[in-house]
Amino acid sequence: MLRLFRLPLLRRSLILLALALLAGCAIAPPRTDDPLQKVNRKVYALNDTLDKAVLRPAAVGYRKVTTPGMRRSVNNFFTNIELPVTVANDLLQARPSQALGNTGRFFINLTVGVGGLFDPASKLGLPLQTTDFGITLARWGMPDGDFVMLPLLGPSTLRDMWRYPVDGYFFDPLSLIAKNHGFNFGEYYLPQVLYVVTMRAQLIDAEGFLQTAYDPYAFMRDAYRQRRLYLLYDGNPPAAVVDKLQGVDQQGFDPDELLEQQKQWEKQHGSAQPATTPAQQPSQN
Repeated sequence: MLRLFRLPLLRRSLILLALALLAGCAIAPPRTDDPLQKVNRKVYALNDTLDKAVLRPAAVGYRKVTTPGMRRSVNNFFTNIELPVTVANDLLQARPSQALGNTGRFFINLTVGVGGLFDPASKLGLPLQTTDFGITLARWGMPDGDFVMLPLLGPSTLRDMWRYPVDGYFFDPLSLIAKNHGFNFGEYYLPQVLYVVTMRAQLIDAEGFLQTAYDPYAFMRDAYRQRRLYLLYDGNPPAAVVDKLQGVDQQGFDPDELLEQQKQWEKQHGSAQPATTPAQQPSQN
């Protein structure tokens, strides 16, 4: 069963925002490889509306009634309970050493870490490494395809979107429990709801970066692509691949010129204005 309440957009947003800062000042060339942009922007606006109406208020309330330590423990639990997804994909990618390390991390945190509420595995030198079926398909040679913004689920590509049914149905422990136990009132959704709320609560501290972006949709799209590239190469993509993604391999590369081209291209081809409040709209020169 696909866990619709996971909303990976929320979990990835923190990572994407941090990655954009770490990526330096390189400016990507105007994105002409987003043929679904008109539909994607509408879906992005829908997701943003849902977030402002439901998710963010719930996250604010959650922060008011919990302490940082409590939220950290909840996050540790969900991070650990998702590790079987990574282990399964490590095996599909023919990476037995990574699978063994992540299996050890899972059981150490599950036992010594009191059900995953604590993270002793990191202190023992077992770092968190995550992967999914989208990365598995990439390692098998499948191209990523067009960028798509999925309702509720957030940014993806035609290749990466397969991780939701595959990982969610076959490998996710919470989904497996829900499939094999009878629940009369949908109690199996409660962990997913708590997971979404706690991830959104973490995003509150970083959401200012997205709000100040010239075009939040383009920011999310390009940051997502960078993040997936770093996952594919275990955090160390070849310089040539990074240069191609950022456009700095082009002859006569000029960051200022590319930034202006990016703005003009988005104005001409975007079907919707950036998802910002009136106070956050960029000035028109």
